Amino acid sequence: MESFDTVIFDMDGTTLNTIEDLSDSVNFILTKYGYPNRTLEEIKSFVGNGVANLIERSIPDGRNNPNFENCLSEYKDYYRDNMQNKTAPYDGIIELLRELRKRNYKLAIVSNKFDKAAKELNTKYFGGCIDVAIGESENVKKKPAPDGVFKALKELNSTPKKAVYVGDSEVDVKTAQNAGLICIGVTWGFRDRKVLEKMGADFIIDKPEELFNILKG
Repeated sequence: MESFDTVIFDMDGTTLNTIEDLSDSVNFILTKYGYPNRTLEEIKSFVGNGVANLIERSIPDGRNNPNFENCLSEYKDYYRDNMQNKTAPYDGIIELLRELRKRNYKLAIVSNKFDKAAKELNTKYFGGCIDVAIGESENVKKKPAPDGVFKALKELNSTPKKAVYVGDSEVDVKTAQNAGLICIGVTWGFRDRKVLEKMGADFIIDKPEELFNILKG
């Protein structure tokens, strides 16, 4: 196996447990427009494909809803102001990142969050460990397009052969495949092991520290 020097992480469901703030923000918008609220499990199943898809899946009639664009815009504004209320790193993540940094691994986050939120959350929670954070923007297509991964690799001065991608969802597995990276699925996030196995993750781990067993080859 190749020796790796770069680890690219997903954010939601992988490094940060963001589900409560995501759910609260969606339900704030739904309540404002008089729509039925969504459960935490529903929101968990809706995330992973970017903010527009999250709102599409959450509101009645999706993109055909005449208030879709307003809901999307207002959700972004509300979430930006409330995305740190309940969000926290998963157990063991900070320790993992510090150890990776200590061992001189190049680290990045590539997320389907809008770019500003991805960068702000990275600075807030992982500023001392992860220098590069890339989210969805006009210039970077959302995952599973490999654009964000390639941008991160360029900024880190790394290559696909030297990198692994760590994520919790089917979107992450597909992203890694599209970018030509080894995919390491994690079971503590928003999807279960069966989804990761079905999508063809190269490895699946149950605890952050298990990552080192793979990196060592």
